[in-house]
Amino acid sequence: MKTGKLWGVGLGPGDPELMTVKAARLIGEADVIAYHCARHGRSIARSVAEPYLREGQVEERLMYPVTTEGTDHPGGYEGAIAEFYELSAKRLAEHLDAGRDVVLLCEGDPFFFGSYMYMHERLTDRYEAEAVPGVTSVSAASAVLGKPLVQRDEVLTVLPGTLPAPELARRLADTQAAAVMKLGRTFGSVREALAESGRLDEAYYVERATWPAQRVEPFAEVDPSSVPYFSLALVPSPAYAARKSPVVSEPAASEGGEVVVVGLGPAGPEWLTPEAAEALTEASDIVGYGPYVAKVPQRAGQVRHASGNRVEADRARHALELAASGARVAVVSSGDPGVFAMASAVLEQAAALEEPVRVRVLPGVTAASAAASRVGAPLGHDYCVLSLSDRLKPWDVIERRLDAAGAADLVVALYNPASKTRTSQLVRAREVLLRHRSLETPVVVARDVGGDAESVLVTTLGEFDPGVVDMRCLVIVGSSRTRVDHGFVWTPRSY
Repeated sequence: MKTGKLWGVGLGPGDPELMTVKAARLIGEADVIAYHCARHGRSIARSVAEPYLREGQVEERLMYPVTTEGTDHPGGYEGAIAEFYELSAKRLAEHLDAGRDVVLLCEGDPFFFGSYMYMHERLTDRYEAEAVPGVTSVSAASAVLGKPLVQRDEVLTVLPGTLPAPELARRLADTQAAAVMKLGRTFGSVREALAESGRLDEAYYVERATWPAQRVEPFAEVDPSSVPYFSLALVPSPAYAARKSPVVSEPAASEGGEVVVVGLGPAGPEWLTPEAAEALTEASDIVGYGPYVAKVPQRAGQVRHASGNRVEADRARHALELAASGARVAVVSSGDPGVFAMASAVLEQAAALEEPVRVRVLPGVTAASAAASRVGAPLGHDYCVLSLSDRLKPWDVIERRLDAAGAADLVVALYNPASKTRTSQLVRAREVLLRHRSLETPVVVARDVGGDAESVLVTTLGEFDPGVVDMRCLVIVGSSRTRVDHGFVWTPRSY
């Protein structure tokens, strides 16, 4: 006998007229209508779909054993919910095995924080299953607010309010527009995060969008005790808000504006110098490559400008423009900003300005020093630092310098040794250095020093496998005098 089909049908945000034509048709045709509900037995999903139900349909009410209250289940809340989903899947499977099509109703969109996904993952390996998209609460909130979510190149970030407030604040500061779901009991934490990220005055509170009892208010004015689960925070398009704001004459550029290029060190805050930490605290704006900006703790009112890894010049110009308007800008780099990082990019753009902008460079612990410290003192005598990236300089230049360093018997620290698209350069570098080094020359491969994935490998130039290296690594190749003794790698200072 042919089995039935499982449909996850998105109902939209609450107004039955915002349901899709396909959703309405499937609800009317289904043999079985399933829906979730709390222990009181009432189902919002069923009430939205009710105009499209017909007589004779079997209804499966999937009642949650727990919502926000505690539970005595041995596995706690997670255990109770997992068991509930398993039992619910078995109930729906009985109908599907009997050849009956099942429509599982879902508010909003089935795959957007929807409960349908838990049935989908448990049943789709045995039965035909399909999700029917619905209008999300985020789209509905934007519509009732009358403000666009995003436009042109703006980025929208959707966040659960259950994230810790510091993490929420960081992500809110790193995006142009945002929606924060799952308010209710998380309202206080979300408000704290909005304030910390400097976005509170831009944020709106939207409750039960498109329902007769919908509510829209500035987020800062909402009474926390009045907030239900079916609400969200919305930070709409900043470009739209800027165009709709009253035109205010721009103040004259402040003489206090400056760009401080800050080295964050190779990993966490323990590698940050006090001078750099102070500069980050005093900055009005943080500019940098996204993952590096994310390392900086969020501070109230501070504006963050994260960007991609290949736009150094654009990033530098943006920082200088902010400083020219009076901002105190911190441009962040991993390691030391003067070593294959943002200091030279900022100074190059600053040199092209007609009106000078103050620039300072604050050093940080560079990757070579961090890697060397993990094994001893391989950089204890003369050494050189080379980048193997041929994105900004041709390979023949790199090879000539490698050959010269090898001939000069210098210890060599190799930055940017390999990536997913650059795998041959390190192989070639090994071949060049072997012209001048023995196979027994010590080699250090350090990955993510100071980070969660830190690993350090000590090998020899003869045994060294370039295939184990990626962009998170730094490679140190010793000189003819570099030694490995008692677990340490070191280069004597005297000849």
